[in-house]
Amino acid sequence: MLETFKSLFFGDAGTTSQTLGDDARLAAAALLVEAALVDGNVDGAEGQRILSLLQERFAMSENDATTLLNRARALQEQSNQIYPFTKVIVEQFDAGRRIETIEMLWEVVYADGQLHDYEASLVRRVAGLLYVSDQESGAARQRATARLGLTGPLA
Repeated sequence: MLETFKSLFFGDAGTTSQTLGDDARLAAAALLVEAALVDGNVDGAEGQRILSLLQERFAMSENDATTLLNRARALQEQSNQIYPFTKVIVEQFDAGRRIETIEMLWEVVYADGQLHDYEASLVRRVAGLLYVSDQESGAARQRATARLGLTGPLA
């Protein structure tokens, strides 16, 4: 775990492309965990949404997604910044995957049916760091709320 943490933040010239892909998924998962935690109230819906997103979007088994989620939780607990995670994502995900990451964040923050100011702020900051425009983030937000079946005026 420590080696993964060090390579995620400080780089490793000998890292293989498979590990790099794992690092980007780990960074995305850590951001999803941060989104669930930022309002100070993590409920089961948010945790379950993260797990299902990891399975769906990264084509992972439930066991692999759970392992990645546990690694992301541990990594997120050791960090008080989002920039290192977004840096890895920018370096390893193309524009489409970065927009997809924002959509995943919107799904997590809306998993409980409400949007807290801190959650919205986090998604806006991450979108900026991932070079996702306000328009692209807004479209991702609409797709996320539609997927969750949320209708009506949303904060």
